Amino acid sequence: MEHLSSYQIFYTVAKHGNFSHAASELYISQPAISKSIKKLEESLDTTLFTRSSRGVTLTEDGKLLYEHIASAFSSIHEGELRLKRNRELETGQIHIGVSTTLCKHIMLPLLQHFVQENPHTTVTIDCLSSSETALRLSENKLDVGLIVEMNASKPLDFMPLKQLSYSFVASPTYLENLRLREKVDYQESNNNIFQAATLMLMDRENISRQHAEQYFQEYSIKTGQILETSNMELLVEFAKIGLGIACVIRDFVEEDLKNGTLLEIPLEKEISSRTVGFAYSKDSVYNPSVEKFRSMVKNRAIL
Repeated sequence: MEHLSSYQIFYTVAKHGNFSHAASELYISQPAISKSIKKLEESLDTTLFTRSSRGVTLTEDGKLLYEHIASAFSSIHEGELRLKRNRELETGQIHIGVSTTLCKHIMLPLLQHFVQENPHTTVTIDCLSSSETALRLSENKLDVGLIVEMNASKPLDFMPLKQLSYSFVASPTYLENLRLREKVDYQESNNNIFQAATLMLMDRENISRQHAEQYFQEYSIKTGQILETSNMELLVEFAKIGLGIACVIRDFVEEDLKNGTLLEIPLEKEISSRTVGFAYSKDSVYNPSVEKFRSMVKNRAIL
């Protein structure tokens, strides 16, 4: 602002009602104070002070201007105090994109540790697919993304965290009914099961769905009826109640496989694993909270 220094001088003079006191506080000469006030009055085409032997008093226009200037300088002072508090408390903010499934099974333990170590940092979580997270990172609309590595992640700074394996699972009841109804035994590693069963997949925009489709195409596996959803947690629940065979991340159903709630379909050819990790925009503005998060992830990576 062109007259910012003049407004500071005006504010100080009005506060003290005296040119010499204002000059002392601002460490400038009294003639410089008088010259600045005169120049400001000329630029505003008004008189701001009434002079007398005892000092100066604000005119009506001066009072109006002082009301706004005082508010502005008060806001500036409050901003300085907040910055100081932020430094003292090490406050900050971080905006993260992650799918619901990855958040539940991978992000939560890391997030718990980060929040404990940085209690004054504001953390915002957006539940998004890996594709949408990668897009928003490239647009600098997110600070961090937990995503499955893919072509869209190549322009980003990608930090591998762990490998995820995929599996096809179903309830024992569903598989027994399928054997009786369609004469297909899941234990025989016969790809015909995917054509005979209701196959439950993520929606077509999802990376896991695309990975499954590539697998079917690569090994010329025919599929029958398909039920799709946008949430892998729902796929697991659908499988548990016997709606069909679900393609899920094996790491997330290990307990169900151990206790027999779900059974894994043996495959003639294994479906390849995928790498999951944290992605960052290469063009993002420096953020101390993001650097702390990145350091924590690097120290706790389990790949």
